Amino acid sequence: MLTVKSAIAANRFGLGARPGDAERIGSDPKGWLEAQLDSAARSAPTLPDPPESARVLGETRNLQAVRQAAAARARASASGAADEAPEPAKPQAGAKPQPHQKPQPDAKPQPGAAAELRAFVRDHYMAQTGDRYRRAVETDAPFVERLVHFWSNHFAISADKKLLGAIAGLYEEEAIRPHVTGRFLDMLMGVEQHPAMLLYLDNAISMGPSSAAARLAARRGRDLGLNENLGREIMELHTLGVDGGYDQKDVTEFAKVLTGWSIGAYGPNARRPGARGGGTFGAARDANDASGDPGEFDFRPAMHEPGDKSVLGKRYREDGVHEGEAVLETLAMHPATARHLATKLARHFVADDPPAALVDRLSDAYLRHGGELVPVYRALLDANESWDAPLAKYKTPEDFVISAYRALGGHAPNKPQQITAFLAELGQRPFTPGSPAGWPDTAASWDGSDALLKRIEWGAAAGRVVADRVDPAALADAVLGAVASKQTMASIRGAESASQGLAILLAAPEFQRR
Repeated sequence: MLTVKSAIAANRFGLGARPGDAERIGSDPKGWLEAQLDSAARSAPTLPDPPESARVLGETRNLQAVRQAAAARARASASGAADEAPEPAKPQAGAKPQPHQKPQPDAKPQPGAAAELRAFVRDHYMAQTGDRYRRAVETDAPFVERLVHFWSNHFAISADKKLLGAIAGLYEEEAIRPHVTGRFLDMLMGVEQHPAMLLYLDNAISMGPSSAAARLAARRGRDLGLNENLGREIMELHTLGVDGGYDQKDVTEFAKVLTGWSIGAYGPNARRPGARGGGTFGAARDANDASGDPGEFDFRPAMHEPGDKSVLGKRYREDGVHEGEAVLETLAMHPATARHLATKLARHFVADDPPAALVDRLSDAYLRHGGELVPVYRALLDANESWDAPLAKYKTPEDFVISAYRALGGHAPNKPQQITAFLAELGQRPFTPGSPAGWPDTAASWDGSDALLKRIEWGAAAGRVVADRVDPAALADAVLGAVASKQTMASIRGAESASQGLAILLAAPEFQRR
């Protein structure tokens, strides 16, 4: 049976206890967690070159070409002009229409081509989601996997935007996972230069007001301009925090620093084979056309704002892509960043209202160790506050579903739709937070009566599936152990059937919290 501290290790720091965890954890719960960190630090994943996300985005480009060709055929058929040129893609938001981009009522893409693109994105999204939850349910290193989920939510993107559904899971694998036991700066750099983040926060087409690309666009009658989304969210959400001491001028200057951070074969003037005019992916032709390796980070000097910039009172000399990297280095080691990250970690692992003394210790560990993350995690594990109050955190829908699957056998369903559909019903569809701030991490956001009823109904259905091979009381001892109340155990033992006992277990207050 799990002790209180073993239950905390498995359910709060891990992703939910599995039968047999009492033996796996043994008499040293903290050591069990530290061993996971050590193993992960020794075996950081090696990414393919080019990254998988680049390959997927390249395939998306081809699908978009098919979609455009379908639209051209429809127009040609309607007008009888078989040699009519394909219609240019719609301009990006904020672009001024050009003469050759006047809307044509009969120029709608054929449903088949649009459906092909949607199916492509959906299939990749479901496959990546399935991989994510299979790993979470089956892993023997649940602390490390929880950290992956934590940082993925800290650096949130949304699969609902543009083509991100096709690479949302790959973004987590490529930008988050390799750096979870490394330096925060490396993760920060990997995130901000990943195509998913550049697409999500619209930096791939952001141009410096005085850049060569902006001047060329102006001569063509277009005003794409500066986009501040990435610079703002890096400061507000990814590093300093909303009270981190920056102002609007810092945001604007940082946005200028980040101009030119784009994606290979992506841009407002990128043409697809056989197309005239604008688009999304394609080959380069002039100062602000797309360039670089398709789907990979690409710095475009022509889009970069020239000259020196000042961010947070520090002057940065004109230095191309290195200018932005230098600002990220400064932000990564700023005391406000240390406090912001420490607060979020303490809130996630300890309490919705994190103890101030714990936040101070985590922040100090971060700064003393130069932004290395493992010493911060160790400081978290060493803190008495981390172990003193079991069941202090209410599980998010994702936590609940993963922990239920781990408790009921440790295997994820073969069809990821079974997980994603329920999470969508509870308001936490994978990779689709409502804002760049990510999913909320407090009980008030998830503990409504309607949501609890849905959890109870889902738990009852899950219990019926495995009732013929699971003893509910024995399972409660295995996954809750000493944190289960006498009342809960009596209710489980007094159930009329195994399926009812399992439903009571999954609906119990102790199972709903970690």
